Amino acid sequence: MYTQLQLRDAARPPVNLTTLRRMRKEGEAIAALTCYDASFAVLVDEAGVDLVLVGDSLGMVIQGHDTTVPVTMDDMVYHTRAVARGLHRPFLVADLPFMSYASADQALKNSVRLMQEGGARMVKLETGAEQIRIIEFLAGRDIAVCAHLGLKPQSVHKTGGFRVQGREEQMAARLLQDARDLESAGADIVLLECIPAALGKAVTEALEVPVIGIGAGPGASGQVQVLYDILEITPGRKPRFVRDFMTGNGTPLAALKAYVAAVKSGEYPAPEHCF
Repeated sequence: MYTQLQLRDAARPPVNLTTLRRMRKEGEAIAALTCYDASFAVLVDEAGVDLVLVGDSLGMVIQGHDTTVPVTMDDMVYHTRAVARGLHRPFLVADLPFMSYASADQALKNSVRLMQEGGARMVKLETGAEQIRIIEFLAGRDIAVCAHLGLKPQSVHKTGGFRVQGREEQMAARLLQDARDLESAGADIVLLECIPAALGKAVTEALEVPVIGIGAGPGASGQVQVLYDILEITPGRKPRFVRDFMTGNGTPLAALKAYVAAVKSGEYPAPEHCF
C-alpha cells in the first residue's frame, strides 16, 4: 500500500520537511518536544506536536547520567523505534550520540541505523565548522539532517559545563557564520540551544531553513523542550528556559496541549525564559 498517498488528504496528514518549510515561510511556530517511549509518543501526537526529537538527553532524564556522553547507538535505536510505534503525525528526528559521527562513513552507517531500524525521518548531530564535510556527505546521500549549534551537551567536558553560548561578540559572529555554512552544506533544520535571544533571532533571519530553539528566545521558527521538564517529572533545578506546563492542567495530555498552544501563540517563551 502507498501509505503516503492514502494519508495525503487525511484530517491529520503526517508532517514532513515540506510541511516544516511551509510553516517557517508562513510564520507558523513549530511546536517540538523530546520523547523516549511509545506511551508518551501517543500523547505527544494527540496534543498536536509537529516535530518529535528522540534526544540523547535520555541519558540524563531516563538513564540518570550526569551528561549525554554515555548514550550509545543501541540506546538511540531502541528508543527511536519505541517512539516511532506511537507516532502518526509528528516528524520524527533522532540524535546521533557522542562519537557516532567522527567520520563521514561512521555518520552514514549510524544514520542508516536510526532510519532503517529506528524509523527516524531525520538525524541530528551537534555541529560546528568541523562538521560541514559530514553534513555535505549525508545530505549528498539524501539523508535529512538537523544541525545543532550553541550549547552542545556532548562537548561539556571540553567546554567546561552547561553554559550559555554566544554572549561574546566574536563567538556570536562565529556561530552565525557556522549556521550559514551548515545551511549551505545541506542542513535542513538548525537547532539552537542556550544562546542569547537576540542571537537566536539574528540566526533565524539569516537562514531560510526552519530554526528550532531551546533557550534561544522567541525569534526562532519553533521551540523544543524536554518532555520530562515541562511535565515536572525531572527532579531538582531545571534550566531557565523551562516552564512547568502541569500547573493548572489536570493531566499530562492537557499540559502538552497547553505547551503547543503557548508555542503557537507566541506566549512561550516569555522574557523570563530567555538569555
